[in-house]
Amino acid sequence: MQDQLNAILAKAAAELPAVRARPEFEAAKARYVGPNGEFTSLMKQMGAVPKEQRPVVGRLVNEAKSRLQEHLDAALARIADAELAAQLGPVVDPTLPSPDAGPGTRHPLTLVREEMCRILRKAGFTVADGPEVESEYYCFDALNTPADHPARDEKDTFYFPAGARFGNVAKKTAGERYLLRTHTSSVQIRTMLKGAPPIRIVSPGRVYRRDTSDATHSANFHQLECLCVDRNVTVRDLKALLDYIFASLLGKDTKTRFRPHYFGYTEPSFEVDLAASHLPKVNKPWIEIGGCGMVDPAVFEAVGYDPDVWSGYAFGMGLERLAMLLYGIDDIRYFYQNDVRFLRQFA
Repeated sequence: MQDQLNAILAKAAAELPAVRARPEFEAAKARYVGPNGEFTSLMKQMGAVPKEQRPVVGRLVNEAKSRLQEHLDAALARIADAELAAQLGPVVDPTLPSPDAGPGTRHPLTLVREEMCRILRKAGFTVADGPEVESEYYCFDALNTPADHPARDEKDTFYFPAGARFGNVAKKTAGERYLLRTHTSSVQIRTMLKGAPPIRIVSPGRVYRRDTSDATHSANFHQLECLCVDRNVTVRDLKALLDYIFASLLGKDTKTRFRPHYFGYTEPSFEVDLAASHLPKVNKPWIEIGGCGMVDPAVFEAVGYDPDVWSGYAFGMGLERLAMLLYGIDDIRYFYQNDVRFLRQFA
C-alpha cells in the first residue's frame, strides 16, 4: 500500500502545479479525493488490512492524506491569487500623478452645519458638544419624558445591553441604561447642570433612531438644537430668532410660522413651517422644518433652575432636511453613499 500511496503523491505533485483554472482544479480534486477518487479507493481498502498492521498502515495513510491536501491547497491558493490579479488589472504605479486631481470640498452636511453655527454665533450662541452614547437620565428623564413614553421603547431607540460599560459617560442613577442618543437635547441638560444661566448654546451632532431607511428617513442623521435661558425670555424672542436664521440661510424671502404641537420638554410647543417656494424642488406653500417651544418648568426643576426666575426657549431641526432644501436634493441616502459624482457637485 505504501507504494500505491507514493505513486498517488508523485502523480499529484506533477499534475496539480500545472492546473490553472478552477474547473480544472475541481476535476483533478475529484480524481484524487472524490467519492470514486484514487486516494478514496485506497482508503476503502483499510478494512482488508490485518488487524495487527492497521496502526502502521493508518499512519502512512494519514501522512499521505496530509501531503496530498497540501498539494491541493497550494494549487487552489495559486488559482485564487490569479483570479484576484485578473480582477485588479495591471499594477498601479503609486508614483504617477492622479488622473483626477480636482478640488476637494467639505461634505454638504458639514457645510450646512458650519453655516448654521456661524449664523447663530452672530446672535450670541456658542457651540456645545456631548457624547453620542447617553444614559436614560440625560436623554429622557431630565427632559420630562416618562418611562412609558413611546420614544423610550426599544422599537424606537437603540439600547445597549444591560452589562455595557462606558468609562467616559457617567450615569446619573444606578438603574438606568445606556443608549445611542435620539436627539442632541441631552447636550442642553449637560450644559445646564454645569452652571447657572444665562445660557445660549447650539448643539449640532449625530443622533440615532430605529427608522427604516428611505428617501426621507435614516436610522442615523444629524440634528441641530438651540437653547436659550435668561430672564424674561418669550415666544416672541424665539420667533424672531428663527426668522433671522432662515432668512440668513435660505434667503430673505423665507417666511416662518408656528403650529401648536406637543413636546414633553417644552410648553407651549410648536411645529415650525417654512414658506420657501424660491428654493429648488419646493412645490408646497409651506413645509415642516422642525420643532420648538418654551422650556417646560419641569426641565428647569430637574437641573436645579428656579422656573419662577428663569425662562427660555429651545428648538431643533435636522441638518439633512436643511441641506436637501438648500441644494435641491430629493433623497437623504445620497449623503451617506460617498459617491464622488454626488459630492463633487459641492466642490
